This record gives sequence, C-alpha cells and structure tokens, in this order.
Amino acid sequence: MIASRSSDDYLHTDVILSKITEYDIFRYYIRGFKELNKKFCSELREDNTPTAAIYVWKNALLYKDHGHPEHTFNCFRYIQASFNCDWITALRMVDRDFALGLSYTKDDGLFSMGAQGVKRKQPDLVEKLTLIRKKRRKWNKDDAKFWSKYYISKDILVKFGVEPIDYYWVNEHRFSCKTITYAYKFGQRFKIYAPEETERKWTSNVKAVDTQGWNQLPEQGNLVILTSSLKDIMTLYSAGYPAIAMQSEMQIPAEKVIESLKERFAKILVLYDNDYDKATNPGQMMGNKICMKYGLINVCIPSEYESKDPSDLVKNTNIAILNQIIDEQRGDS
Repeated sequence: MIASRSSDDYLHTDVILSKITEYDIFRYYIRGFKELNKKFCSELREDNTPTAAIYVWKNALLYKDHGHPEHTFNCFRYIQASFNCDWITALRMVDRDFALGLSYTKDDGLFSMGAQGVKRKQPDLVEKLTLIRKKRRKWNKDDAKFWSKYYISKDILVKFGVEPIDYYWVNEHRFSCKTITYAYKFGQRFKIYAPEETERKWTSNVKAVDTQGWNQLPEQGNLVILTSSLKDIMTLYSAGYPAIAMQSEMQIPAEKVIESLKERFAKILVLYDNDYDKATNPGQMMGNKICMKYGLINVCIPSEYESKDPSDLVKNTNIAILNQIIDEQRGDS
C-alpha cells in the first residue's frame, strides 16, 4: 500500500459492461428509448419532435441527436450530460442503480442532481436483450502465444469451455472481433473476452449463479482454491490445483457453495488479487472478508513479485513460484 486512493478507482466500464449491457443502461436513463434505431424526443433539451435515437456504431451503442449534433454520446457520457456530473460519478450511479456492488461508497446524495432529482425505478432486464451467439474460428499461433504466457494449453482451454471466435451477436447485432477474442461458455450463456481491447474487453450475459470452474472440479480432493477469474482457474489447474471463481471478485459466495466444497474437499484456500499498489486493495479486502465469514485460509501473493494474481505471477516468474507460495501459506500442520 503506497498511496491513498478513492474506493471508486476500481470502477471501470469493462467491469460494468461485463455485468449489464449498454442497451440496459440507455433503457434505464432514457424514458423515451424503446428500441434501437427508432427516434424519440431528446430529454437533454426542449424537443417536441423525435430527433434522437440509439444506434450501433463501431461495435458499440451510441446516442445521437440529429436535431442537436453536439449531443452524440456513449451510454456513460450520456449520463454525464443528463446529470451534469463527472465521469466517476456517472460510473457510481450505474453501479448503484443496477446494484453491481463495485463501490464501497455510501449513499451521499448522488441523486439530488438532474432529472427532477428522483432516482428512477430500474426496469426488469429482459433476457432476450442480452442473448449472445458466436462464430467459432480455428485455433492459431496468436492464441498459443497469448495463453502460453499463463501456462494454459489448448487442452486446458477446451476443458474449461473456452474457444476462439471471429465474431459474435448480442441479439441481432453482430460484432466483429478485431483482435484475438474468446467465448467462455456457461451453459447457454457466454462471456466474451477480448484481452487486447481497451474499450470493449468484456461482453457478457452470464449470471451470478454461473460459478466459473464448478463443472470441472473433481468429485473430491484434498484442496480447492477460490480465486478471481477463469484465467486464474486455468493457471491453477495447470499448476495442479482445482479452483473456482465467482463472476465478480466483489461477490460473496453463497453458503450452499461453500458447504458443498467443504463436503468434497479437505481444505479450501482463498487466493484473490493482491492489488499491492492500491491503498484499499479490494481483492484482499474481499478475500479476508470471505475467510472470516466461512473460516477459510487466505493466500496472498507477496508484493515483492509485483503480480496481482496467479496468471500474472506465472507470466512474470514461473509456475514453480506459484506452487511455492501456495504450499507455504496453505496452513498444513
């Protein structure tokens, strides 16, 4: 922990859009918006005839007001314009309105500004609005180059339901993959991962109940690890450890999940991110909270390795260091 920071610092558009869609956000904050490409009256100015609409543009959704060209926004910029607030406040508003649990900030009057100062009722998220389909492609050398850094082989990727894709659809809207992109499969739902992108790294219609790695666990064993992501699960599997992850590091595992693990495994470790360069260190904060709640053992990657998670650690060092850290902290007598 080097310098203090706001708890809002780990709010990120990628995290938000891995949980809800841009469509959901526009629907929540624009009363007149009902469907894509259909014009409605602007709510940012006096507008007696429909001049604004939501369009698909460059693999994202965009608000455009044809009667006022300066009003062209993505969903987060729209919130800024509508509520006259800064970027972080806009992210916090989305976090709060959709109960994403990404911010520890308490209610401090966010909704005293704009739009009559009233918090709008969240509409039900319609399942069909986040239907995802994908077009698979063949594995290639770029895939091997990316995943081998984390000691993850093609066989492991196949085992955990990961496949490379050329493009995907969110409902009827098709998105092309400009860089290496993968589909994580959870039953009939998908999480799309584009590791080299910055603006649209994640697209998802998964639910909190879609526990990552659960279907790949052995029936029983001496040890299982609760970690932060599917990539970390696969790295740990390569190192010889079964593991699972919630869909969000800020999600407390349900009691029935922990009870089932305790029945099947002799020991449960928690290996969450060590954001050693961030004052609040949310990964370790949540890891310790889970350990206290369920009587588990917390494993922390030492800051000296400058690696926040298992996949980063093996990329920066080697898999033997990961084994060493887990074996040293697992609490065996």
